[in-house]
Amino acid sequence: MNPEHFVSRLELAAQKDAVRWARRHARDVLSVWRVQPDHVETAALVVSELVTNAVRHVIKATPATGPVRLALILRHRGTHLIVEVADPGVQPPLLQGAVEPGAESGRGLLIVESVSKEWGYYFPPTGGKVVWASLALA
Repeated sequence: MNPEHFVSRLELAAQKDAVRWARRHARDVLSVWRVQPDHVETAALVVSELVTNAVRHVIKATPATGPVRLALILRHRGTHLIVEVADPGVQPPLLQGAVEPGAESGRGLLIVESVSKEWGYYFPPTGGKVVWASLALA
Protein backbone atom coordinates (compact mmCIF):
# COMPACT_ATOMS: atom_id res chain seq x y z
CA MET A 1 0.00 0.00 0.00
CA ASN A 2 1.28 3.47 -0.85
CA PRO A 3 1.90 5.48 2.36
CA GLU A 4 0.68 8.62 0.61
CA HIS A 5 -2.83 7.24 0.98
CA PHE A 6 -2.76 6.28 4.66
CA VAL A 7 -5.54 7.88 6.72
CA SER A 8 -6.76 6.97 10.19
CA ARG A 9 -9.71 8.42 12.09
CA LEU A 10 -10.60 7.87 15.75
CA GLU A 11 -13.77 9.18 17.39
CA LEU A 12 -13.42 10.12 21.07
CA ALA A 13 -15.59 11.42 23.86
CA ALA A 14 -14.30 14.76 25.18
CA GLN A 15 -13.14 13.54 28.57
CA LYS A 16 -9.80 13.22 30.36
CA ASP A 17 -8.95 9.72 29.15
CA ALA A 18 -9.39 10.84 25.52
CA VAL A 19 -5.79 12.09 25.54
CA ARG A 20 -4.44 8.70 26.61
CA TRP A 21 -6.49 6.84 24.00
CA ALA A 22 -5.60 9.30 21.23
CA ARG A 23 -1.88 9.04 22.01
CA ARG A 24 -2.07 5.23 22.12
CA HIS A 25 -3.97 5.13 18.84
CA ALA A 26 -1.43 7.42 17.16
CA ARG A 27 1.51 5.30 18.33
CA ASP A 28 -0.17 2.07 17.19
CA VAL A 29 -1.21 3.41 13.78
CA LEU A 30 2.12 5.09 13.04
CA SER A 31 3.99 1.92 14.01
CA VAL A 32 1.86 -0.08 11.57
CA TRP A 33 2.62 2.57 8.94
CA ARG A 34 6.33 2.03 9.72
CA VAL A 35 7.00 5.61 10.74
CA GLN A 36 10.38 5.99 12.44
CA PRO A 37 10.15 5.83 16.26
CA ASP A 38 11.41 9.38 16.83
CA HIS A 39 8.70 10.72 14.52
CA VAL A 40 6.11 8.55 16.29
CA GLU A 41 7.03 10.15 19.61
CA THR A 42 6.85 13.67 18.14
CA ALA A 43 3.45 12.88 16.64
CA ALA A 44 2.25 11.44 19.97
CA LEU A 45 3.30 14.69 21.67
CA VAL A 46 1.38 16.78 19.12
CA VAL A 47 -1.67 14.52 19.45
CA SER A 48 -1.53 14.88 23.24
CA GLU A 49 -1.38 18.67 23.10
CA LEU A 50 -4.11 19.10 20.48
CA VAL A 51 -6.51 16.65 22.13
CA THR A 52 -5.84 18.15 25.57
CA ASN A 53 -6.69 21.61 24.23
CA ALA A 54 -9.85 20.33 22.58
CA VAL A 55 -11.04 18.55 25.72
CA ARG A 56 -10.34 21.54 27.99
CA HIS A 57 -11.86 24.22 25.81
CA VAL A 58 -14.79 22.35 24.29
CA ILE A 59 -16.13 21.16 27.64
CA LYS A 60 -16.11 24.74 28.93
CA ALA A 61 -17.90 26.11 25.88
CA THR A 62 -20.41 23.34 25.19
CA PRO A 63 -23.67 23.01 27.12
CA ALA A 64 -24.09 19.66 28.86
CA THR A 65 -26.69 18.20 26.49
CA GLY A 66 -24.89 14.90 25.99
CA PRO A 67 -21.44 13.58 25.24
CA VAL A 68 -19.16 15.89 23.28
CA ARG A 69 -17.32 14.12 20.49
CA LEU A 70 -13.84 14.76 19.10
CA ALA A 71 -12.12 13.21 16.12
CA LEU A 72 -8.42 12.50 15.68
CA ILE A 73 -7.37 12.20 12.04
CA LEU A 74 -3.89 11.11 10.98
CA ARG A 75 -2.82 11.53 7.35
CA HIS A 76 0.45 10.04 6.12
CA ARG A 77 1.59 11.88 3.00
CA GLY A 78 4.96 10.22 2.39
CA THR A 79 7.29 13.03 3.47
CA HIS A 80 5.01 14.45 6.13
CA LEU A 81 2.27 13.56 8.57
CA ILE A 82 -0.78 15.69 9.22
CA VAL A 83 -2.40 15.47 12.64
CA GLU A 84 -5.92 16.89 12.88
CA VAL A 85 -8.25 17.20 15.85
CA ALA A 86 -11.87 18.11 15.09
CA ASP A 87 -14.24 19.34 17.77
CA PRO A 88 -17.60 21.14 17.91
CA GLY A 89 -16.08 24.33 19.37
CA VAL A 90 -16.06 27.56 17.40
CA GLN A 91 -13.40 29.48 19.32
CA PRO A 92 -10.12 29.60 17.40
CA PRO A 93 -7.07 28.31 19.25
CA LEU A 94 -4.90 31.06 20.68
CA LEU A 95 -1.14 30.82 20.76
CA GLN A 96 -0.15 32.36 24.08
CA GLY A 97 3.02 34.39 24.34
CA ALA A 98 5.16 34.09 27.43
CA VAL A 99 3.87 31.60 29.98
CA GLU A 100 4.76 31.91 33.66
CA PRO A 101 7.36 29.29 34.68
CA GLY A 102 5.03 27.71 37.28
CA ALA A 103 1.90 27.72 35.08
CA GLU A 104 0.20 24.35 34.69
CA SER A 105 -1.19 25.10 31.23
CA GLY A 106 -0.76 27.43 28.29
CA ARG A 107 2.21 25.79 26.58
CA GLY A 108 0.38 23.34 24.31
CA LEU A 109 0.36 25.32 21.09
CA LEU A 110 3.88 26.61 21.78
CA ILE A 111 5.01 22.97 21.89
CA VAL A 112 3.06 22.15 18.73
CA GLU A 113 4.59 25.14 16.96
CA SER A 114 8.10 24.17 18.04
CA VAL A 115 7.96 20.57 16.74
CA SER A 116 5.85 20.97 13.59
CA LYS A 117 6.58 22.43 10.17
CA GLU A 118 3.40 24.44 10.46
CA TRP A 119 0.05 24.37 12.20
CA GLY A 120 -3.29 26.10 11.90
CA TYR A 121 -7.03 25.67 12.06
CA TYR A 122 -10.10 25.94 9.89
CA PHE A 123 -13.85 25.90 10.24
CA PRO A 124 -15.38 23.13 8.11
CA PRO A 125 -18.79 23.76 6.51
CA THR A 126 -20.28 21.06 8.75
CA GLY A 127 -19.51 23.14 11.87
CA GLY A 128 -16.99 23.13 14.66
CA LYS A 129 -13.31 23.53 13.98
CA VAL A 130 -10.28 21.47 13.03
CA VAL A 131 -6.84 22.23 14.47
CA TRP A 132 -4.02 20.66 12.49
CA ALA A 133 -0.25 20.32 12.49
CA SER A 134 2.11 19.12 9.76
CA LEU A 135 5.15 17.11 10.83
CA ALA A 136 8.14 16.41 8.60
CA LEU A 137 8.98 12.70 8.27
CA ALA A 138 12.15 13.08 6.19
